[in-house]
Amino acid sequence: MTTRPYAAPVRVLQFGMGPIGRACAHALLLKERRGHVVLVGALDIDPSLVGQRVDSLVGGQSDVEVTSDASATLAAVRPDVVLHTTGSFLPSVKGQILDCVQAGAHVVSSTEELTYPYNKYPELSRELDQAAKAHNVVVLGTGVNPGYAMDTLALAATGVSTSADRIEVERIVDAARRRRPLQAKIGAGISVREFKRRRRKGGFGHIGLRESVELVASGLRWVLDEMEETLEPVVARELVKSKYFSVPAGRVCGIHQTAVGRCRGAERIRLTLKMFLGARDPMDRVRVHGTPPIDMLIQGGIFGDTATVGALINAIPQVMSSAPGLHTVTSVPLPRAFGL
Repeated sequence: MTTRPYAAPVRVLQFGMGPIGRACAHALLLKERRGHVVLVGALDIDPSLVGQRVDSLVGGQSDVEVTSDASATLAAVRPDVVLHTTGSFLPSVKGQILDCVQAGAHVVSSTEELTYPYNKYPELSRELDQAAKAHNVVVLGTGVNPGYAMDTLALAATGVSTSADRIEVERIVDAARRRRPLQAKIGAGISVREFKRRRRKGGFGHIGLRESVELVASGLRWVLDEMEETLEPVVARELVKSKYFSVPAGRVCGIHQTAVGRCRGAERIRLTLKMFLGARDPMDRVRVHGTPPIDMLIQGGIFGDTATVGALINAIPQVMSSAPGLHTVTSVPLPRAFGL
């Protein structure tokens, strides 16, 4: 891995001004006051946001206005890095990412499928890698999950292992504390019948559990010959409420999702995600079955919305100091806080 120097302040454009994008913009403005970055642009397709000043949306001080023309804005403001927070599925955001790359900007994206795209989208992965190298920039998918809680943390836990036979990660999330789009994505308030219909259709529930399994397997050089995913509804036993939903007993309040990776029939990786409104005792737990055995518990869990913002912003110096191309969180320097 080649380390490349860079100078502060880093010119950053925020692509996507939904809840996570706004939180990123707010955090960037705080770091701008400390001289680490400067927010030079903001993009979104929502007509209600276009033309508004960023500071009117997120607080702080900024004269940057939200625009909708990506090519024109990228050419005008010439960012060093784009924080990209628009969608979960790689094919639907490919054009946005390539626009940024062709403008000579590094891309740090929260697109879950970008965290480890090589197996699911081999041709698209090659296209992104070749474009990034041609324009001397880095493309990276990261976030709290996938990108940290259920993969990077597990890999880091094996750093003192002389042997590792199996990895187990469990994440329990009280979705009532999270943003509205996430609560909707896990089916809060729908019927069990509707849940099953959406499950059959695909693109529902938590996106990225498969990518986390593949990221862990790749990091440990385990060749998986089988992967299994399950997605089941969590049904409210009594009325549960959040700021955005009121879910009566018998309706869906979230998900219980698993992903298992096997080598030669033996289970090597098991990821379990329970994310629902009113979940008690949220936590993140990583267990390494090996020598020495490791059982790491984060009581209260990692608060995903805040942590996603941290993961994206903390990747800024990592992509700027890495060799050009399409990367994962395991091929750039170890994540750490940036610009405290």
